Amino acid sequence: MNVTVEEISSVKKVLHIEVPVETVKAQLDEAYNGLKKTAKIKGFRPGKAPRSVLERLYKKDVNADVTSRLIQESYVEALRETKLTPVAAPKVDPPELQGAEPLTFDAEIEIRPEIDDVAFKGIKLTKNAYAVTDEEMTAQLAMLQKNLAKVEPIKDERAVAEGDFVLVDYEGFKDGQPFEETQKTENFTLKVGDAYIAPAMDDGLVGMQPGEDKEIEVTFADDYFNAKLAGQTVTFTVHLHEIREQILPEIDDEMAKQLGPFDSLESLTAKIRENLTSGYEKRTEQELNEQIFTELLEKTEFEVPDAMVEMELEHILNDAERSFNQANKTFEEAGITRESLAEKYRPTAEKQVRRHLILGKIVNQESLEVTDEEVDEGLAEMAKTYQQPVDQIKSFYESNKEGFEVFKHTLLEKKAIKLIIEHSQIEEVVPEKEAASESPEDSA
Repeated sequence: MNVTVEEISSVKKVLHIEVPVETVKAQLDEAYNGLKKTAKIKGFRPGKAPRSVLERLYKKDVNADVTSRLIQESYVEALRETKLTPVAAPKVDPPELQGAEPLTFDAEIEIRPEIDDVAFKGIKLTKNAYAVTDEEMTAQLAMLQKNLAKVEPIKDERAVAEGDFVLVDYEGFKDGQPFEETQKTENFTLKVGDAYIAPAMDDGLVGMQPGEDKEIEVTFADDYFNAKLAGQTVTFTVHLHEIREQILPEIDDEMAKQLGPFDSLESLTAKIRENLTSGYEKRTEQELNEQIFTELLEKTEFEVPDAMVEMELEHILNDAERSFNQANKTFEEAGITRESLAEKYRPTAEKQVRRHLILGKIVNQESLEVTDEEVDEGLAEMAKTYQQPVDQIKSFYESNKEGFEVFKHTLLEKKAIKLIIEHSQIEEVVPEKEAASESPEDSA
């Protein structure tokens, strides 16, 4: 077999492969000999049909099978011979097989780029020293208080005002006909002023009396989240059952007990502070990572295989689709297409691939490894994140070796990032928000 490599770029190659005519003929002979034993042809006993008859009846299928097998076998041999490792399946345009000639074809492949050693030491980083404020704690408690609020009918006889909760029946009509997107809904509670349906609906509700019926015309914005309603004018028939008010619980030990395994307001606030602090730690980590990669991407130049970008982009799109599904929505309902999202997130996908390649280079460059203890810690952290038993996570990876290798590589990337941070020059600063709000009394 003859193989030559054409250099299209540092990451894209074309293998020009020629399979000798002797190999082609041998494969054809083998195929027809096997076919001769099994083919049932009228006028011939099993195994007695001549080659010419078999070729007349089965040549197209035999040539296709032999071509496919020769391409697969010779491609694998060509990779072994050239010591190239593709990042994805090759692009091959299968030729038509001519029995008396060599089989020649081209296989276009992409390989990982060769990256020079990464100079990651001494990067200057700015670390924001976030701290949980009293205002944040108050806001969190108020949000939890609101979640436990009860909505009860008002005692006074009056009309609907801004900020009221109302219990209504409604149905939307388009050109006098019921509209599928605004089907009849009964005993629905909404807050006037929140524009749950549209601002015009809230404006129409203001001034209504309990028991009153009213028609309210609503023109939805052109960028309305439901694409089927965007720009549409719909007439709603509305019946107001009652006006309601929100009754908030006291922020005390009793409220804390309603929210979970808390025996006091003090234990609840401690958990809130812990969660906010954890959120700030993750935010700080993300900010440092962004600074690191901004620096490394600027100083590390290399070509990126299109196939790797496509694979990363597919992950991004699948994640987006899962998020929509969890919200019981589709791309179509949001007025977007998979193609438009692909165009939007392709630069993000390429940047992600560059990050992985740089980290992979540092892992190899510094001979980083993960210990069994670090793997166990990583599995325990994953189990906590997904709220699953550690044994279940381990069992999953025992039956998914490829996924386990990806998991270990993720741990190696984290180790590389930690190494970069350890060798960086870090300046800790107070974020502007906290600095601006701090007063002499606060710092006393």
